[in-house]
Amino acid sequence: MPDNTLDYLVIGAGPAGLQLGHFLHRAGRSYLILEAGPAAGHFFRTFPRHRTLISINKKHTGTDDPELNLRQDWNSLLSDDPDLLFTRYSDRYFPHADDLVRYLEDYARAFELRISYDSRVVGVTREAGRFQVSDASGRTYEARRVIVATGVSLPNVPPIPGIETAETYGTAPTDPSGYLNQRVLIIGKGNSAFETADNLMETAAVIHVSGPRSVRMAWRTHFVGHLRAVNNNFLDSYQLKSQNALLDGDVKRIERQPDGTYLVTVSFARVNEVTKDIPYDRVIVCTGFRFDASIFDAECRPELTVGGRFPALTPAYEAVNVPGLYVAGTLTQSRDFKRGTSGFIHGFRYGVRALHRILESRHHAVPWPARKLPATPAALAAAVIERVNRTSALWQQFATLADVIVVDGDGASYMEEVPYDLQEPPIGDRGHFTVTLEYGPGHDRVDPFDIEVGRIAQSDAARAHEGHYLHPVVRHHVPGEPPVAHHITENLENEWDSPEVHVEPLRAFFDRRTASSVAV
Repeated sequence: MPDNTLDYLVIGAGPAGLQLGHFLHRAGRSYLILEAGPAAGHFFRTFPRHRTLISINKKHTGTDDPELNLRQDWNSLLSDDPDLLFTRYSDRYFPHADDLVRYLEDYARAFELRISYDSRVVGVTREAGRFQVSDASGRTYEARRVIVATGVSLPNVPPIPGIETAETYGTAPTDPSGYLNQRVLIIGKGNSAFETADNLMETAAVIHVSGPRSVRMAWRTHFVGHLRAVNNNFLDSYQLKSQNALLDGDVKRIERQPDGTYLVTVSFARVNEVTKDIPYDRVIVCTGFRFDASIFDAECRPELTVGGRFPALTPAYEAVNVPGLYVAGTLTQSRDFKRGTSGFIHGFRYGVRALHRILESRHHAVPWPARKLPATPAALAAAVIERVNRTSALWQQFATLADVIVVDGDGASYMEEVPYDLQEPPIGDRGHFTVTLEYGPGHDRVDPFDIEVGRIAQSDAARAHEGHYLHPVVRHHVPGEPPVAHHITENLENEWDSPEVHVEPLRAFFDRRTASSVAV
């Protein structure tokens, strides 16, 4: 009897599912992608609700280097086809979501990815080490491994009494004329909340945006999911004394009145914990999304983290409690929640590539791609400088993905884009070097526009570790010892090629560390 078990069953044909499908297809693996909707990228037919992406699409960068250009292109998936770059689909810096839908459909079609549309998964079980996946049409599939690339599909609704009577970001009408002269409360302080507020400023009489924590600006925290400047017009209207306001505190209760209006109890955080009942015509909940784990049977349901919003994952993007169940895409943000870019296309496209290399290494005896180098300090320094000046993966997945250099005798193996805390592929008993791009410690507590705040000189290599901005960090890891780090000083144009400031201090670091590792 033929074995009809798939190597891989991918749930979801959004950007992550398509990206992984491309790698699996190219590697010749048996796989199938199940998609609930009628076409690829179905989520983006609805979201964002006001149809403008906040992922940048910079076409004109002054360089023809495709790797450097990906630093400014946050929507393209990885492939070798220059026609399948998102920059060919829109000229807008913040493009329309419909252009992304069109791009994803073309990507799936161009690579002839094996996708079953209108196949909403309703159950996942596991027996004898194999997964059985059933869809709403009654079809069942068997796979050795399942990769969940569904994204976040359920609203993340806080436990506020009466919140079920409010509208949500996903259901509230987007036509501003429907809010004419109304008092509107928006619960949440993220981009969806401020995007919604900005849409209503010309028609609503009063708009309040509420949440228990301070607004965090992306330009300060360097987390692109925090409030972006493109959505912060509302802050202007608040501070310049219009009828709009931020409410810093907890919404304690929402009461729907007989006439359809609301009375909302708010406990303020900054005025001696005053509690006040405030009337509104509309209440809209914009508090993000979470993962839907209901399709999984109890014995293969992934453990959740971050308040039950995301699967808990190993460094190999595998569910911590379910061997063979992997996760791709925005769900992997549990690994760098509100710190990195794993929740966004420009970050997780590289995480998906790393996941594919892990799968190839673990299950198909395909070693992690590596190039050989002489193990001389000059050669190692030159390889690192070349990479940090071009790489998009380490740039986007800062402090999350790392290049790994293993020195063995007179030679060295250079592996690219390995999850920083992954203990595979083997790193050797003599230790290894990692190369990352990172912001400095405490960078999110420093106002980058405050000229009174001291900053190190770009030529001060000795104080490079004090830099707050993105810069390369090379670490030597020796078993049983804490890593030894070398920081390459930050640079305004991110060009780390000065012989005196960047190259020679790095070469000297490799000289010291390779000499010391001989005795390890």
